[in-house]
Amino acid sequence: MRGIGKRFPGVVALDGVNLEVGKGEVVALCGENGAGKSTLMKILGGVYQPDDGEILVDGQAVKINNVVDAMKLGIAFIHQELNVLDNLDVAANVFLGREPVIGPFKLINRKKIHADTEPLLKRLGLDVSSRTRLDQLSLAQQQMVEIAKALSLNARIIIMDEPTSSLTLSETDRLLKLVGELSEQGVSVVYISHRLAEVDHCADRVVVLRDGKNAGGLNRSEISHDRIVSLMVGREIKSAYTGSSATKTPAYFKVRNCKSSRYPGNSVSFDATRGEILGFAGLVGAGRSEIAKAIVGLDADGGAEVAIAGHTVKINSSREAIDHGIYLVPEDRRGEGLVTSMTVRENITLPSLKSFASLFMISRDRERKVANEQIISLQVKTPGCETRVLNLSGGNQQKVVLGKWLSMSPKVMILDEPTRGIDVGAKAEIYRLMRELADNGAVILMISSDMEEVLNVSDRVAVMHEGQITGVLERADCKEENIMQLAVGKTIAAAKAAFSN
Repeated sequence: MRGIGKRFPGVVALDGVNLEVGKGEVVALCGENGAGKSTLMKILGGVYQPDDGEILVDGQAVKINNVVDAMKLGIAFIHQELNVLDNLDVAANVFLGREPVIGPFKLINRKKIHADTEPLLKRLGLDVSSRTRLDQLSLAQQQMVEIAKALSLNARIIIMDEPTSSLTLSETDRLLKLVGELSEQGVSVVYISHRLAEVDHCADRVVVLRDGKNAGGLNRSEISHDRIVSLMVGREIKSAYTGSSATKTPAYFKVRNCKSSRYPGNSVSFDATRGEILGFAGLVGAGRSEIAKAIVGLDADGGAEVAIAGHTVKINSSREAIDHGIYLVPEDRRGEGLVTSMTVRENITLPSLKSFASLFMISRDRERKVANEQIISLQVKTPGCETRVLNLSGGNQQKVVLGKWLSMSPKVMILDEPTRGIDVGAKAEIYRLMRELADNGAVILMISSDMEEVLNVSDRVAVMHEGQITGVLERADCKEENIMQLAVGKTIAAAKAAFSN
C-alpha cells in the first residue's frame, strides 16, 4: 500500500501511509485509537476506497472496489466488531454469501457446509457443533467463528483486527499458534492488537501509525514493549499497581444471593469497599458478565439483595439501578452501550436526559457543555460532540460509553472489559480515571479477562467459577497462580498450597 490517504467529514484519517507485507510474513500494525489502523485495513479489505494512493499485489496495481474484490484477491478480514448473524448456525455464518448449492433449484447444500465447517472448528479447538446457533455462543466463541470464516476462504492475506479481545488465555495461545502455522504455509497476516505481549510473540515486523501517518517500524530483533509504546505515544506508560491512600468504607456496597439465568442453581454474595477497585477474574463462561447484568436489573432471574451505605435498595430494572447511582459499562459497547447512529452528545446525555429538560424541551446548549467536558476529560478523539459515534474508532467509542456515566457521579460503577480494544495510552488514562473515581468515594467493580490488567489495577480480586465466587484475594495474594487456581474451581487454601513449594 503506497501513499494511502483517506478523509471523512472533518477528519483526515490517513495521510500518505505506506505498508508492505511479504509472503508468509506476520506484520503487527500498532498505534493508539484513532491512529488509522482499522481504516487502513478496511481499505485493503474493500470496505472503504482510498482517496489517494495505490495498492499492489504481487507487484501489480489492483483496484479493490468492495469486499468481493478483496476476497477474489485472497484477502480475508476478521473485524474487531463482530459481523455475525446470531439467528443462523455456525456453518451458515462461516459460508455466508458463499453457500454451495445443489440441484436445478440451487438449494443450499447444507450437508456440505456442515462437513466443511467441522474441520475448521477442530483446527481452532472450538468445541461446539457447526449446527449451534450463534446466539447460544459466548462472545469469545462467536469471535472464533469469525476466525473460522477467514480460514475457510483459504486466504493469501488475513487481516486480524483485535482477534483476541474476547478470548481466554488458552484460546489466545491457540490463535497465536495458528498465526505461526499460517505463516509457515505462506499465508501473510496483518495483526492489529493493543496487547503488546502478543505482538512480541508472533510478529516478524511492527509498523506503527500515529495520527494517520507512519510513525516508524521495528524489525524482529528490535521489537520490545517500550520501543513500540515510544513510537505509538511518544511517552512512557506506567502500568504497575499504585494503591490509594483515600479513606475507605468497608462493606459500603453489599450484594447477597445474586443469581443469573446462566447458572440459576448458584448464587453470588460479596462486599465491596467504598474507595476500592474490586476486580472480577475468571475464565470466559464463569458468569461474571451475567452477575453484573443481574445486579443492575437486566436479568429477571437475578433477585439480588443490594445495599448501599447500609440502606437496602430494590432493583428490578436498569432505570432503578441508574436512579440509585449504580451504572454498568457493558462488554459489548456497540450492541449494548451505545446508539451508534446518534451523536457523541446524544449518547453522553441519554441516560440523564430529564436533567437537561425544561418544560419538556431539551436544552442542546447544556447537553453540549456536559458532552464537551467529557470529551476533554477523556481525551476523546472526535471532530466535535455532534459527530456520530459510528464514525469513531473502537477505543473512542468506549470512552463515550464511560463519559455518559462519569457525567452522572456514580456511587457504584461496574465496568465489564473496560479496555477491550483500547491502546496502551488510552488504557492508562482509563485506569487513572478508575482510580480517581474510587478516590472520590465510588465503588469500582472491574470485570476483566486480561490478567495483567487485573493484577495491575485491582485492590482486591474476586474470582468466579461456574456462577460462584471461589475466593476473594487480598492485595498481597493477588498473584496469577492464585487467580488461575481459583478460576478452575479450587479453594484459596488449595490455590496457595499448590504454589507454596
